Amino acid sequence: MTSYLIDINVWLAMTWDLHPQHASASAWYAALNEPGDSSLLFCRMTMLGFLRLLTNRTVMGGSTITLDNALGVYDQWIRDPRVGLASEPLGIDRRFRQALSPVSAQAATKAIADCYLVGFAAATGAHIVTLDKGLAGMAKKQKVSVALIRPV
Repeated sequence: MTSYLIDINVWLAMTWDLHPQHASASAWYAALNEPGDSSLLFCRMTMLGFLRLLTNRTVMGGSTITLDNALGVYDQWIRDPRVGLASEPLGIDRRFRQALSPVSAQAATKAIADCYLVGFAAATGAHIVTLDKGLAGMAKKQKVSVALIRPV
């Protein structure tokens, strides 16, 4: 079975039909094999970020939803037999710090979250799925498998 650690931007794009990358993210999701062949993973950070973006008026505009409704959207994903919330794996701290190493001399606010995802994927053996070229590049440098979804 192949495990995919899905970046927040991909969860949002697959969920929200007004997202600019909805078509490409949905096509990637539709191309997956039957349940049992692959698993799509939230980690706690992507779950919280997903909820935050769904309830953020700056991001969602007129599509903003309440936290209760955002939790309902998350629950719909979790009901999909291919989707799960992965526990923080053993060794994540070492893998996270390893991913941080190339940017450790910088004030790197965005890199921190990306490095966590790279470390998480490395510790679990999951493939990262993202729309973010920076995250994809960081994953490749750390020899973590990554799928960069491109616009359709």
